[in-house]
Amino acid sequence: VTLLYTFLHMRHSLKYFDKMRCLRKRSAVSFLGVLVICLLFMNLYIEDGYVLEGDKQLIRETATHQLNPERYVHTFKDLSNFSGSINISYRYLAGTPLPRKRYLTIGLSSVKRKKGNYLLETIKSIFEQSSYEELKEITVVVQLADFDSDWCEGMVQDISQKFAHHIIAGRLIVIHVPEEYYPVLDGLKRNYNDPEDRVKFRSKQNVDYAFLLNFCANLSDYYVMLEDDVRCSKNFLTAVKKVITSREGSYWVTLEFSKLGYIGKLYHSHDLPRLAHFLLMFYQEMPCDWLLIHFRGLLAQKEVIRFKPSLFQHMGYYSSYKGAENKLKDDDFEEESFDIPDNPPANLHTNMNVFENYEASKAYSSIDEYFWGKAPSTGDFYGIVFEKPIKISKIKVVTGTEDRQNDILHHGALEVGEKIVRSKKGRQCTTYLRLGEFKNGNFEITDVEHKVLFDINCMRILVTKSQKEWLIIRSISVWTSQTPNQ
Repeated sequence: VTLLYTFLHMRHSLKYFDKMRCLRKRSAVSFLGVLVICLLFMNLYIEDGYVLEGDKQLIRETATHQLNPERYVHTFKDLSNFSGSINISYRYLAGTPLPRKRYLTIGLSSVKRKKGNYLLETIKSIFEQSSYEELKEITVVVQLADFDSDWCEGMVQDISQKFAHHIIAGRLIVIHVPEEYYPVLDGLKRNYNDPEDRVKFRSKQNVDYAFLLNFCANLSDYYVMLEDDVRCSKNFLTAVKKVITSREGSYWVTLEFSKLGYIGKLYHSHDLPRLAHFLLMFYQEMPCDWLLIHFRGLLAQKEVIRFKPSLFQHMGYYSSYKGAENKLKDDDFEEESFDIPDNPPANLHTNMNVFENYEASKAYSSIDEYFWGKAPSTGDFYGIVFEKPIKISKIKVVTGTEDRQNDILHHGALEVGEKIVRSKKGRQCTTYLRLGEFKNGNFEITDVEHKVLFDINCMRILVTKSQKEWLIIRSISVWTSQTPNQ
């Protein structure tokens, strides 16, 4: 009985081990199958230029509009260093690029609208608001981005008739990209609960802009994007050049000359290929103006650098999307905005109690920032010491803001000084001349060079009576007449 039991037990054990061997064989086969599949996917993964881990993370986070620029700046710079152009063919509908690079390219993309058409007025405004000398330094590129060939042909005829001399002079180019070069525009992800047609519209717009940027990459030193329903301020190019000159030596990716949409955004032309690739990479994720914020952040420009007054104004009443009403206006726009202050280099200081990070330097700038100090007392001051003696033609100081209209300088004066001395507190003037008092929080004076006989080394805003209200110095603007002989 014992032997029989032992035999049966051994037989059962052998069957168990046979089953285990079969299971191991099956597991091995399954494992090999999975491994082969993984290798195939890895091969596809390696061949796909957009599946770098950093880029996949960018896509995931961009889709939620919570992209972290500081975390991914190195990933985008190093792994996605797209410096080459996108390989597509453009149709030249009117004009061709000149061999000589210009200073500024102005790009705008246009599609057929259900209501209204502002493209011709926009082109007209660009040329009419530019002087003859300015026209020599600009190129205007219009992309007709609609797939309706009849509409494109009609627009080309209108543009050619109205702006023939600009086309002949090489200042105006009209292009088109055939539909075959576009990626899939149907069945895209519906982020933000946008309806399908809205997703298709904004995704195509991203591709339109990418193709336009790609075309313009080598035409000039700088590039500014406009929409096709914009009015320009007079001599806007001169204003742009003055701002660019004032930013020499500082790092920037995007300078903004309008607070609306994709209007008046300025770039170095060498950044355009990377921006074009970026828009294509995320074309279905979100609207272009959101993507542009991320692009700027990824290239380590944390803050918006926007200049006032705005140089471009939205004039369209009907949107290019379904002809919906679009009444947005830039309240910082000025038609005659070419008179931008010089604000020569200077050291800025104050003895007022500064609130948080609203430091003195933020008032002496055309950027949309300001100085904010706690309730000042009699004798408090905001001082400016110029790096070199200057001749001043005009001074303008604005205090307070629209939402804090009582945070103005209620009692104050503006003075200019000479005779610099060095002390423990730095360079200071020993003698001051009072030019006038503040009225309703503002100060403005012209013909200063005729009223002040010395070369000006310093300027200061002096509080002449204590106030309970805090003080916002919104802007300090200085125009120079000539640099005195040293």
